[in-house]
Amino acid sequence: MENKYNLITILGHTAAGKTIFATELAYKLDAEIISGDSRQVYKNMDIGTGKDLSEYFINGKEIPYHLIDILPAGQKYNVYEFQKDFFRVFKEITDKGKLPVMCGGTGMYIESVLNSYKLIHVPKDEDLRAKLENYDIQALEKVLKSYKNPHNRSDLDTKKRAIRAIEIQEYYKNSGEINPDYPEINSLNIGVKYDREIRRQRITERLKYRLENGMTEEAEMLLKQNVSFEDMEYYGLEYKYLAWYLSEKIDYKTMFEKLNTAIHQFAKRQMTWFRKMEKNGHIIHWINTEKSVEENINEILKIHSRNL
Repeated sequence: MENKYNLITILGHTAAGKTIFATELAYKLDAEIISGDSRQVYKNMDIGTGKDLSEYFINGKEIPYHLIDILPAGQKYNVYEFQKDFFRVFKEITDKGKLPVMCGGTGMYIESVLNSYKLIHVPKDEDLRAKLENYDIQALEKVLKSYKNPHNRSDLDTKKRAIRAIEIQEYYKNSGEINPDYPEINSLNIGVKYDREIRRQRITERLKYRLENGMTEEAEMLLKQNVSFEDMEYYGLEYKYLAWYLSEKIDYKTMFEKLNTAIHQFAKRQMTWFRKMEKNGHIIHWINTEKSVEENINEILKIHSRNL
C-alpha cells in the first residue's frame, strides 16, 4: 500500500471557491489549514487577496489556519520563505497528531512543497537587475523559459517578479547542490475548477462584488499606512491596478476592464501550471462542481479513507 497521506492539498484557479472546500474538510477531519497563497501572508490585504476569513467559522467552531496575516503589508515574501514556514507549521500540526490541509492557488508555492524543492535564500544581484531592467515582460519570460526546469513561470504580471525569478534561476545555476532536510510529503491533491465560461463569469462577478464592498477603500487604507504605490504594484493584480487608479494613471472604467482581463489571464496561467503538474506525475482529483459541497466533501473523505 502507498504511504499514508500526511497532507491534503486543495488547489485550483482563482474564484473557484477553494476555501469553502478546505474549511469544510478541515472541520470534518479536525484538521488545520495552511495557506498556499503568495499574498494572504500580508495583514490588512483581505479583500484583494480573497482571504474570506468568515468561512473559517463552521457551526460555531473556528478552523485553525496558518500563514495568513503573518507580515505587515509593504514587506516582500518569496517561495524560499514560504517553504521554510510551511515545513515549520507542518511539523507543529503533525506533532499534535493532526492533519494539515494546504489550500491555495499559487502553483509555485504548492509545488515547492509537493516536490520538496531544494531552495535557499537568494541574495540580490544588482548587476543582473541593471542588465534586465531594459527588457520588456515578454523578453523576460523568454529568458526565464531558457532555464532548465525553472521553478517559477507563473504570476509574472510585473517586471519585478520576472526579474526576481531570473535572479533566482541564475543563483541556482551557480550554487551547486542544495540539500535541506524536509519530511517526505504524500499529499492527496484535490482540484477545484470550472469550465471557461463559468470561470469567467465567477471572476467578473467576484471582482464587481469586491469593488462594491470595500476593495478600493482597502487600497486607500494601505497607502495611509505608508505602503507605497510601488509596493502595491509589486503585489500585482488587484493592488497593481488599484494603485494605477488611485495615482490617477487610469480612470475607474479602464481600471476595472484591465484588472478583469488580467485576472482571467492569471486564472488561465494557474490552470496551465496545474496541468503541467499532472503531466509531471502529480495525481489531482478534480471535483465535480455541479455537485454540492457536501457531496464533494464525502467523495474526498472516501478517497482519503482508502489510504488510512
